[in-house]
Amino acid sequence: MREVHRKLRAALALAREAVEDEGEADLSAGDPLLYCWGFCAALDGHHRSEDGGLFPRLVELRPDLAPVISRLRQDHSMINHLIGELQHAAKNGAGTEEKLRHLDGIEAVMETHFRYEERKLLDVLDTVDDDTASPTELYGPLA
Repeated sequence: MREVHRKLRAALALAREAVEDEGEADLSAGDPLLYCWGFCAALDGHHRSEDGGLFPRLVELRPDLAPVISRLRQDHSMINHLIGELQHAAKNGAGTEEKLRHLDGIEAVMETHFRYEERKLLDVLDTVDDDTASPTELYGPLA
């Protein structure tokens, strides 16, 4: 989980850098929005895998974690909403500052979410031996 979170933070940094640099004439790195879409897809995939794979397994093994999982799912919903707002703004030609504000909002919620999730679940995950699912099924495309 921690490694996936690290990769998602790096993807967000790349997306932010691409948006900040989008006004420059040299776009040899490609369309800046590709970085945003890639980050958004990776983050969404991570949360979908947790919601559909990891979290049900954890609640089955540790019913006492149900309130924690509920809060994490609420965070996923909020982040998904923020991603949708960024995508809408980008599709409608929003300027650099507006897109950066959307990324700031996603980052703020994402960081709080990651810290809470790691604090509450990392020790539990160390004790879970699940050979029935791949890391991708549990943690998403960056696992």
